[in-house]
Amino acid sequence: MIISVDALITVTFTLFAVIDIIGSIPLLISLKQKMGGIHEWRATLISGGLMVLFLLVGQKFLGVLGLDVESFAVGGSIVIFILGLEMVLGIEFFKSDGDAKSGTVVPIAFPLIAGSGTLTTIISLRANYSTLTVLVGILINLIIVFLVLKSLNYIAKLLGHAGLLAVRKFFGVILLAIAVKIFASNVGVLIK
Repeated sequence: MIISVDALITVTFTLFAVIDIIGSIPLLISLKQKMGGIHEWRATLISGGLMVLFLLVGQKFLGVLGLDVESFAVGGSIVIFILGLEMVLGIEFFKSDGDAKSGTVVPIAFPLIAGSGTLTTIISLRANYSTLTVLVGILINLIIVFLVLKSLNYIAKLLGHAGLLAVRKFFGVILLAIAVKIFASNVGVLIK
């Protein structure tokens, strides 16, 4: 099967925008410091596994649980909202047990990288593009995610403490806005 370059570019950039690994850098640096490290390979593989699993069986899995995509998106938006509040207010909601392994899974692999927005986007993309095209788009984004996770110390040194604080607050507000948008676009369906 031949992949259309235009379709691949569209899928890749759509996922890149939704994953927003660049916008998550301040939160990732903060979590890395709080947890004593991040297992970059583990976070990449777990989030990639979730994305591929959702690509193949996402809608069916939610159906078995009696959930719809909208409920899943609303739940994920609440977690993203709480993380955004933590960034803006400097209040710690996510309590780390100091174990980088557990923090690598939640909240880094899910919901930051492979969150409800990413997973619902994958389901939507699958309706419009071939499974192979979406899979390659996922793999390209996972390479980018891994490179960003590996570079967090360098990025932290580059920005410095004051720069990190400013960027963290700014992207905290962005994260709050994204959470509100995901919530608002999905909660209406649930209320009806």
